[in-house]
Amino acid sequence: MKRYNLLIVLLLLAFNVATAQKNSPAADFSAIGEAKTKIENTVPLVLEHLKNIADKEGDSSIYTNGKTALGKEYAILQSEFWLYNGNMSNCIMNNSSKKAKKCMQYHTQYLRNTFINYNNYITYVTKKNGYIGVDSDVKKDFTPSEITKKLGDAYYAASDAAQRMKGTQKKEFLDQPKSDDYKLRPYAELAK
Repeated sequence: MKRYNLLIVLLLLAFNVATAQKNSPAADFSAIGEAKTKIENTVPLVLEHLKNIADKEGDSSIYTNGKTALGKEYAILQSEFWLYNGNMSNCIMNNSSKKAKKCMQYHTQYLRNTFINYNNYITYVTKKNGYIGVDSDVKKDFTPSEITKKLGDAYYAASDAAQRMKGTQKKEFLDQPKSDDYKLRPYAELAK
């Protein structure tokens, strides 16, 4: 009788681990990759707009100064995005479920604010003819609230999945977002 109970417990454990990895929407952390792509795609759009304005006005300093300023804004976002992924994993790894959610809410809100600042900057820079209040020519796919909601949802699902994991499996799962695959590409590489 004890062998059957042990077998049932082992099967349930294997099922929970497999479910946590395969059925969790955050098991592959695809929302991080999507956010990374959306952030990186803003750089060439803004630079192309600045180049067009500089050519139209016959003033290369518009492009040069804009490129430098965009690089500074991107660097702020780049470091915050990297910290966010590490902090979110640490929230899940080092806290109970309730404390982890509170920790994750704090970091998601902070990232959202950083995204909003970046979005405000690129919106301002790309205003049509440089006039405030005029719609932009540039169509960007960068919405801070949408991106942070998807990231937050992915990490909340990851937290639930991680609660069913143990030891090294949990650590390996939560180390995925800290991999170089999810780092934003350097600005110099994007601004060619």
